[in-house]
Amino acid sequence: MKFQAIQLLFFLGISAVFGFAKDAKPTSKPILNQKTQVRLVDYIKPFVGTKGEGNTYPGPSTPFGMAQFGPDTENSLWATASGYDYRDTSIMGFSCTHLSGTGIPDLGDFLFMPQTGDPKFVPGSKEDPDSGYRQRYSHDNESAYCGYYQVMLENGVNVELTAADRSGIMRFTFPTSDQASIMTDLHHQLHGKRFKIIWSHLRVEDSQTVTGFHLVNGWGKERYIYFAAKYSRPFDDHLIMADGKPHIYDTYRFRSRNEASGQNLQFLAKYKTKKDEVIQVKIGISPVGANNAMMNLDAEIPHWDFKKVVAQTQEKWEKELQMAEIEGSLKEKETFYTALYHAFLTPNVYQDINGEFRGLDYNIHKAQGYTRYSVFSLWDTYRATHPLFNLLQPKRNADMINSMLTHYDQSVDKLLPVWELNGNETWCMIGYHAVPVIVDAYIKGISEFDSIRAYEAIKTTAMNPDYDSVATFAKIGYVPFDKENESLSKTLEYAFDDYCIAQMAKALGKTEDYNYFMKRAGNYKNIFDPSTGWMRPKDSNGNWRTPFDPHDYGGGAANFGDITEGTSAQYSWYVPHDVPGLISLMDGKDAFIKRLDELFTYKGKVSTGEDNEDEGRIGEYWHGNEPSHHIIYLYSYAGQPSKAAQRIHEVIRSQYGNRPDSLSGNDDCGQMSAWYIFSVMGFYPVCPGSSHYTIGSPCLPKVAMRLGNGKDLVIQANGLSEKNIYVQSLKVNGKDWNNPFLPHNEIKDGGKLVFTMGPKPSKWGTAPVIPD
Repeated sequence: MKFQAIQLLFFLGISAVFGFAKDAKPTSKPILNQKTQVRLVDYIKPFVGTKGEGNTYPGPSTPFGMAQFGPDTENSLWATASGYDYRDTSIMGFSCTHLSGTGIPDLGDFLFMPQTGDPKFVPGSKEDPDSGYRQRYSHDNESAYCGYYQVMLENGVNVELTAADRSGIMRFTFPTSDQASIMTDLHHQLHGKRFKIIWSHLRVEDSQTVTGFHLVNGWGKERYIYFAAKYSRPFDDHLIMADGKPHIYDTYRFRSRNEASGQNLQFLAKYKTKKDEVIQVKIGISPVGANNAMMNLDAEIPHWDFKKVVAQTQEKWEKELQMAEIEGSLKEKETFYTALYHAFLTPNVYQDINGEFRGLDYNIHKAQGYTRYSVFSLWDTYRATHPLFNLLQPKRNADMINSMLTHYDQSVDKLLPVWELNGNETWCMIGYHAVPVIVDAYIKGISEFDSIRAYEAIKTTAMNPDYDSVATFAKIGYVPFDKENESLSKTLEYAFDDYCIAQMAKALGKTEDYNYFMKRAGNYKNIFDPSTGWMRPKDSNGNWRTPFDPHDYGGGAANFGDITEGTSAQYSWYVPHDVPGLISLMDGKDAFIKRLDELFTYKGKVSTGEDNEDEGRIGEYWHGNEPSHHIIYLYSYAGQPSKAAQRIHEVIRSQYGNRPDSLSGNDDCGQMSAWYIFSVMGFYPVCPGSSHYTIGSPCLPKVAMRLGNGKDLVIQANGLSEKNIYVQSLKVNGKDWNNPFLPHNEIKDGGKLVFTMGPKPSKWGTAPVIPD
C-alpha cells in the first residue's frame, strides 16, 4: 500500500511537473491558415513502436541528437534492440544512448540506477528482479512526452529524464532513506548475448564529478565512448566495484578508491535522503575523450534547470515539426507527427561541440565545413528516409553525404559506408546503398558536397574487386549462389545501385561510364527464370538453384541464405529502375497485375523462423520489412493506380497508428515512418536516383510541407473519406495531370497538388507514361 500510495501521489503530480514545457513557443508562421495554433510537439507519442517489432525507444532526444537518454528493460534479446520493450514489467536502469528501430542491439551506454536499501551491483533477471538492481514498475506510473520521460520505480524513487544534443539530465526524487544511492554500471550494454565490454575506466574527480569510458566490441567492432557526470549534491560517500568486489586499498601496495580500470566496473554515489529530496545527475558523452564529454556538458547544460532543458528540446522539435502541417483527426495527427519525429531521430550527430570525432581509422579528426553524422542504416533509409531529407532537410542530408565521403577517405578499402555505427563499419546488410543516397541528392539539386569527389567514391566502391562478389557480378552478369550468400538479393540490389551510378555519370557527361553501368543495371534479367516466372538463384555454371520454391523465406531451409530477409516472391519485384523491363519479363501488364494481386492474396505459409512472421503481412506482401516497400506503387506503372490506392489505404489503416504496438516492423532508423509520410501525401520515391516520384493515393485531407528551401508544397485531397480513396483527377500547379508520375522539378520550389477523390476507380492514371 505504501508503494501504491507514493505512486499515486507522483502520478497525480506528473501533469504539474510537466507543465513547465508549455513555455515552448512556435518558431515560424503556420503554413496552413488555421484558426488556432497548437504545439505540434504535443502530438508526438514516444511509446509508438515500443511494443512488438518497432524497436523504438521512449526516452528523450533532440533532432538527430547524439544522446538518447532512456530506460532499459532488456539487454540480451535481439527482439529488444532499442533496450526497451513495453511488455516488460521491470527496468534495469537508464542509459545514455539508444538506437531507433534497428533489428540488432547495441549502445545502452552508461546505465544509471537509483536505489534505496542495501545497494546491488548486478541487474538480476526479469523473472526475479529482487535478485539485482532491477525495479518493477507500472505503465500507470510512467509517462513520456517530447523531450521528457518519467517513471516511478517500486523502490519509491521517481525518475525523470531529459536530453540535449550531447548531454542530458537524470532527475531522481527519493523517499526518506538512510541508504539512498545512485549506481552507474559501466559493464551494462545492449549486448544481445553476442557483444561485450573490452575495457572500461572510471575516475572520481571530486565529490560531485565522475568521468569514465568503455570500449565496446559490439556491432561496431571497436567503439569508444566517454562520459562526464556531475551530481547536484556531493556524495556522502562513494564506492567503486571492480569484478564484483570493492575497489579499495587492501594493505598490499596502494590502490586508489577513486580510480579503477577493468571490464566490469560500477560506481556508487551514497546518500541519506529526506522525503521528496531531488538529486540530479547531468551527463555529457563523447566519442573522443572525457574532457570533451565535460566540454559538451558544460556548453549545453551549464545550469541545473531541468525544466529549461525540456523546454529547449521541445523548441528544437517544434521547429522541425513545423516543416509540416496537416488536417486530420487527432489520431491522424498523432500518427503523422510521431512518424516525422521518428524520421528525424537518426542519423545522429557524431562530433563534439568543438567538431572533433573519432574516425573510421580510430584517429581523432575535426569536421571542417560540415557536421559529422553517423548511424547510417543505408539498406533501409536510402528508400524513403533520405529522399524525404532531400525535400525537408537538404542541408543536413548534404552533411550526411559529406560524412559518408569522410568515411570513404578513411576506409583502407576505399569503400563508402554500408552500415556505419558511430565511426565503425558493421558490414550489416547488402549492396552499396550510399550510392543512391548520394545520387538522389545530386539529381535533385543538392550541391553542398563535392560532386566530382562523390562520383569518384561511388564508382570506386562499385568497382571494388574484394567486396561481396561485385567483380563476379560485373564479369558474368549476376552473383552466383555457390560463390556468395544472399546471391539473388545482391544481384538485384547491385543492378539498382549501378543504375544510380549511371545517372550521375550521365549528368556529369561521362558517357562511357554511363553505358558501362547501365549495362550492369540490366543484370537483373540474368536471374529471371521464365519457366517459373520468378527471380531464381543461379550458380557460377549457369544452373538454376534446385529445388526452388519462391515462397521459401531466405531460399528455404536447404538453401537458406540465397535471399536477404525475404522470399523470391517478395524480391522478384525489386527492379525499381526498370519496371517496364520487369513487366515485359512477366509477360505484359495483365500478367504483371495478376501476379501483384496474388502477392497480396497469397494464403500459403511463409515461415521466417521468427516469432513475428505474421506481423506486417498482407498475403505475402510484408510491409514489416523494406524489400516490399515499393511494391504497392508498381500498380501505377501497370495502369492500375486504383489497386495501389486500395492497398496503400489498407496499409495505412492496419500498419500504423498512435499506440505502442502500431508499428508492424522495425522502424529502421526512420524508414518505416518515412514510407508513411510520403504515402499519406500521395506519392513515393520508388526509384531514388531518378528525377520523379510515383503517385499513389493521398490519405490526409491536406498536407502542407515547408521545404528546405523555404518554399511551401501543399497537397489537398478534396472529398477524401474512408470510402473515397480513389483519385478521380489531379491538378499539379494548376495543370491537369493524368500521369501517375510526379517530376521532382514540379515540386522542388514548392507548389500545389489538388486531388479529387471518389468512391470508385476512375480512368485517371490508367494510361501511364513511364519516365525514362
